[in-house]
Amino acid sequence: MLSRSAERLYWLARYLERTENIARLVSVHMNLLMDLPKGVEMGWQQLISINGAEQEFFKKYNVVNERNVTRFLLVDANYAGSLFSSLSAARENIRTSRDLLPDEAWEHVNEMYLHTKTNLDTVSSRHGRSLFLNEILKGCQRFTGLLSGYMSHNNPYRFIRIGRNLERADMTSRILDLASLLLSESRSDEVRQYETILWMNILKALNGLLMYRQNVRSRINGDDVLYFLLLNNDFPRSIGCCVEEISQSIQLLPNHESLPEKIVQLKADVQSIDIQQVTQLQLRGILDDLQNKLGDLHGQIADNWFLSAPEI
Repeated sequence: MLSRSAERLYWLARYLERTENIARLVSVHMNLLMDLPKGVEMGWQQLISINGAEQEFFKKYNVVNERNVTRFLLVDANYAGSLFSSLSAARENIRTSRDLLPDEAWEHVNEMYLHTKTNLDTVSSRHGRSLFLNEILKGCQRFTGLLSGYMSHNNPYRFIRIGRNLERADMTSRILDLASLLLSESRSDEVRQYETILWMNILKALNGLLMYRQNVRSRINGDDVLYFLLLNNDFPRSIGCCVEEISQSIQLLPNHESLPEKIVQLKADVQSIDIQQVTQLQLRGILDDLQNKLGDLHGQIADNWFLSAPEI
């Protein structure tokens, strides 16, 4: 398998997962706005902060509000981290990798792109945005299922699996970072009294509410949600499960000898997190550290198998 082909498949998976995750991130914030009583403070600045996009955002907008933030994150073609930019990049990677994937895969991503391009203006209203995001989420999930059912689970599929789970782990950490920001000590007492609503929406954003209830079998609380989304090895969007999936895929690829030790260390770092002992500030530090380690793992994967390591 050519290095450039492996790289394109890896980035195809990352960009499509990023497309889905941006939709999830905006959805959870919108749902919170609808679930919280009128008058409860809830800003949009956090969505910009956890994506590290403050500098680019303020080049274009002077005011942080719902309209500006959602347009920036969803449809801004000049911001490389927007949903539309991510989907466009995924489309380009699959277009140049069609010989390695089922025909239906290209057709599906192309249809998603054309549908998104046609409906960019619908994000201006909450109702239109909700419909837009639901279509994106359904489309990404159908693509994942299509590859799982139609594609041989060989080396090309393993690079897709690595890219998807690396991006997924990163976004789960960012969604948890959003929760820690909203529940920080500097937030109002009015926000903190609706903590259960916030954690429920975090779980919904990751399609994890039912699985959480089956696994925990108790009322929703912050410590249990954090444990479930950080350390549970059975839920596909938990960071622990994503790291395990990456580990399994890497060990089945050729020339992987330099990576298992690094994966073992990352798994140990994740499992060593003591949810009940960390403060809100420490949690933010842990999540930032995890994001840095996932970035380092990306660099090691790129150095090992790809010709170059493009910036994320």
